[in-house]
Order: sequence, then C-alpha cells, then structure tokens
Amino acid sequence: MINRVQEGRRRVNCCSCRFYGELNDFLPPNKKQATFRHLFHGAPAVKDIIEALGVPHTEVGLILINGEPAGFSRKIKDGDRLSVYPFFTSIDISPISGLQPFPPERTRFVLDTHLGKLAVYLRMLGFDALYKNDFSDGDLAEISAREGRILLTRDRGLLKRSAVVYGYLVRSGDPEGQLLEVMRRFALLPLVRPFKRCLRCNHVLEDVGKEEVAERLPPKVREHFHDFRLCRRCGRVYWKGSHYENMVKFLRRIMAT
Repeated sequence: MINRVQEGRRRVNCCSCRFYGELNDFLPPNKKQATFRHLFHGAPAVKDIIEALGVPHTEVGLILINGEPAGFSRKIKDGDRLSVYPFFTSIDISPISGLQPFPPERTRFVLDTHLGKLAVYLRMLGFDALYKNDFSDGDLAEISAREGRILLTRDRGLLKRSAVVYGYLVRSGDPEGQLLEVMRRFALLPLVRPFKRCLRCNHVLEDVGKEEVAERLPPKVREHFHDFRLCRRCGRVYWKGSHYENMVKFLRRIMAT
C-alpha cells in the first residue's frame, strides 16, 4: 500500500504506475520499463494522469486499475495501481477495455504537415491518406474526429486534443522508416492495393482509353504506351513508364522488409 504524503498543508495522494510496450517511448529514462510512484492532488481522471506523464490517450489500448479494466474517465484514488498498455494490433480488446475500439477502417488516414512524403507512400500502396501542407492543428483534429480517420503526426501535443479518438505518433524521421512503422503498427501489409490512388490528390484512379487522354500525353508516351489511368479530380494521367518501374522496385523492397 502506498502511503499518503503531506505537502505543506495540502494533502498529496500517490499511485503506482507501470507502462508497457511502446508506451515507454514517451517516458523519461527513470520511468521506462519500471513501476514508479506518481503524486497527485484530489481525484483526477486516469486520462489526465496518463497525459500528464507524457503519453497521448490515442496510444493507449488498455488500462488496468488494481487489476481491473477501466476507462479514461475513471477517477484515480490514493493507493491505486495503474497499468497502461498500448493497442493490441492482432485482436480487438475494446469490449473489455472500455476504451475506443481499434479503428474499424485501418486504411483511412489524415497526416500533419510534416508527413507529406509518408502521405505519398501510403497513397502509392493504395491507402486513403488525406494531406495538405496548410492544415492547421485544429483542422487535423476536426477532420480526424469527423471522418473517423487515424491522425498520423510527429506532434505529441496534437494527439492530446480531446477531439482526437484515433491517432498515432510517428517516431521515425525518415519517410521510408515512417512507412514501415505505420504498416507494422496498423497491420497494413495484407491490405496493400498499389497504384489505385492519385499520388498528388489521393483520389481513386480510373482506367481510361488512350483517346480520352491523348492530348495530355507527351508524343513519345502517345506512341509507345497503351494503358493509362486518370485522376478525374486533378487531371493527372499515369502510365507504366520508368517512374512506374522505380515505384515497383520500391514497393518490392518495402513488402520484403
């Protein structure tokens, strides 16, 4: 039992905390992979305790208080034992956890302004990746909440916004590493459907005949290629030229990693 301590005349309560898996990424070295004491006043919600320790609520898949599942609104009391787990990607534990379910649609994302290259890579693999370089934090949170999109960001504070239900903090600073990280986090490999979306605007592509897009093609492309896809939103035309071959090589490397 953790004893209550005194801070001047104001009573201070104490709970024990332990974070598991990748949630330790958010903790200082002395709290990683260890049970530690946390002091608090009153009876705060468990969500407030977790985020005060630096862990965004969107990263949390299961909370146990004294060994029993609890939701974010549960009040923490003096002497409680708090255990916090990340999402279990292979199973949905939301019926027992009381927290948000694992995103029902794992292929719908919205990305912050620092992840433009990752957005292109996700689109290349066929995933719905909404991105604009002028989205504000408010825009991102609102879009994520309204459309049920997973918010991908490098900004921990953005994920702490109460409007955000589904989100993930991208750890890697390298776009290719970011893609691998997101694919593993959301088990995307079986869902890959390459070259179905426009890399520029995210719209679904359509197969079209050469005659429909002939005026938009360079002369050599008109002469040597016969299969085309068109984005009807932005007008971009795709064909299997050298750029396509380079993307195929990239995808093979990613899929083999």
